[in-house]
Amino acid sequence: MENKIEISKEELKFLNQLSKQFPTLQAASTEIIKLSAILLLPKGTEHFVTDIHGEFDTFNHILSNASGAVKRKIDDVFGHSISVAEKNQLATIIYYPNDKLSQLKEAGVVNDEWYRLTLNKLVKVAREVSKKYTRSKVRKAMSSEYAFIIDELLNETTSNKLAYYDSIIDNIVNLQRSDQFIESICSFIKRMLIDRLHIIGDIFDRGPKAAEVMELLKSHHAADVQWGNHDIIWMGAACGNKFDVAEVIRLTARYGSLDTIEDDYGINLMPLITFAITTYENDPAVPFIPKGTKPEHFDDANVRLMTMIHKAIAVISFKLEGQVVLRNPAFDMSHRLLLDKIDYEKGTIFIDGQHYPLKDYYFPTINPNNPYELTKEEEEVMNKLASSFLNSSKLQDDVSFLFAKGSVYLVCNNTLMLHGCIPMESETEFRSFNHKGRMVKGKELLDVLEQTIRNVWINRFAPKNNDGDYFWYLWCGACSPIFGKHRMATFERYLIEDKGPQSERLDLYFSLRNDVKFCEMILAEFGLTNEEARIVNGHVPVKVKKGESPIMANGRLLVIDGGMSKAYQKETGIGGYTLVSGSSRLFLVEHEPFCSRQESIENESDIISKNYLIEQRTKKIHIGDTELGEELKDQIAGLKRLIYAYNEGLVKEK
Repeated sequence: MENKIEISKEELKFLNQLSKQFPTLQAASTEIIKLSAILLLPKGTEHFVTDIHGEFDTFNHILSNASGAVKRKIDDVFGHSISVAEKNQLATIIYYPNDKLSQLKEAGVVNDEWYRLTLNKLVKVAREVSKKYTRSKVRKAMSSEYAFIIDELLNETTSNKLAYYDSIIDNIVNLQRSDQFIESICSFIKRMLIDRLHIIGDIFDRGPKAAEVMELLKSHHAADVQWGNHDIIWMGAACGNKFDVAEVIRLTARYGSLDTIEDDYGINLMPLITFAITTYENDPAVPFIPKGTKPEHFDDANVRLMTMIHKAIAVISFKLEGQVVLRNPAFDMSHRLLLDKIDYEKGTIFIDGQHYPLKDYYFPTINPNNPYELTKEEEEVMNKLASSFLNSSKLQDDVSFLFAKGSVYLVCNNTLMLHGCIPMESETEFRSFNHKGRMVKGKELLDVLEQTIRNVWINRFAPKNNDGDYFWYLWCGACSPIFGKHRMATFERYLIEDKGPQSERLDLYFSLRNDVKFCEMILAEFGLTNEEARIVNGHVPVKVKKGESPIMANGRLLVIDGGMSKAYQKETGIGGYTLVSGSSRLFLVEHEPFCSRQESIENESDIISKNYLIEQRTKKIHIGDTELGEELKDQIAGLKRLIYAYNEGLVKEK
């Protein structure tokens, strides 16, 4: 006889609510059977990517080829039965179906027979990529227009239904729906190969297409983001915080990509442009010429305009940074007060006990007696710009996504994902930060900072308080977990030739993270105490060409910033990493720099990638071993309680 179970009044309320979803014993039992079976399926494949920095084309290709998984599946399905050329064509169709079909049509390759052969090949690949998932999950991944047809093709393999199968293919071709169907099934293949996507920070800045990256992430079925400091500054700007607005514009001007602000986010820069021309028209402003500009183009009209804008907003940014520091003595960032250290007559600055000449000391808007005060004109410009950022519907939508799907860190499936670091005082002591009079460190530091900026976002249209300054601190503060350096030497890099003052000392974390015991201490702080737990970082590019390894502490910590940003590829020697966690193995994919979307389509070229095995699992990981599995187990436990309540007459069947 079943043991008597005590059910409280509160639990009974919950069970009555649950009975609305499962109104009968049969319904509850069926759900338990389904969920229990799901627990035994292999876990879905997770992909980890970091430091995209606006490189949409590269990022899109990596998602499209699933970090090389598309070609691996094609090889698994066809082996030597089709040629390498056929495999390359098929892969390119999966990556870029519309573009590749257009190109093949122009080349006269496409006819009805080609369609039939290609459709059959794609169905076989789709069958392979979906075989470890439930039919329910597979069906949900299909576009509604072709869900029935794809479902039938995936599951009709018996010889007595070949005529049925062939009829479906023939009718797709005869009714001239092949292009649309190919697009649909290619999308399905790509979706099935990446079950969950983790972005370990820095979507924005340097590259030109951050807004397109955001659109791709928003359309993904299961993406999350661990914020990087280049994301935080945009999030602060979307809250209307003036320093963040100025810094975002400075960064885009520095890399000559103001189109992101003007065209992608619809922000009017005319007040700034007018002010910049009026103030700096006759100023060479050489340190502010955008990065990557060749000397022969220094005097080009567009370059000159960008240079003036760049200097105007940089000076404003230096002033606003000083205001933040002065408002927040608890930040302990007085070493960033630099404008009052300048001798404006001699053109020198006194830093760390030494005088340095400045490369540019024409600052007509700086009052030496009150150097951090904006002029009336600068104030007007910043008021207009802050309002534009706050009222950009596209930017608000993108940042809303970052808050909804993002966090300072994420613990998922035995993995701690964090863009930067855990600030350290010593080898065994977390660094403390004064947050509104309370000292916080370790995990609590990250939690408190995240809660603070979330509150700013929620109240962004309310009267401002100084909490918005925490975006600045997360951007460049000495105890920021997503920055991880003692200073951001922006001013020094612009205006001082000597390399000494430009140094940015990394947090102690970065010199300790190759130690297994240290990594275990960090993991334990976040509740991860088993031997399989790992840390995944981005932020600091791995200098592969100098022999640096992304695998640290015997695999307990992985650094996956390999230089997707073109700005870092001379330093790294490669074009980025993807960490792939499947049910049977964990491996790192090292990518060569991406050529171009057009070349990939026309020449059927791909990113050349190398796989490095980190762990071959001795026991396959099933859904029951994951965080999703824990949720399903909780659901099963609740359903079992509901069945008991039905049997005892405590809850009525509907």
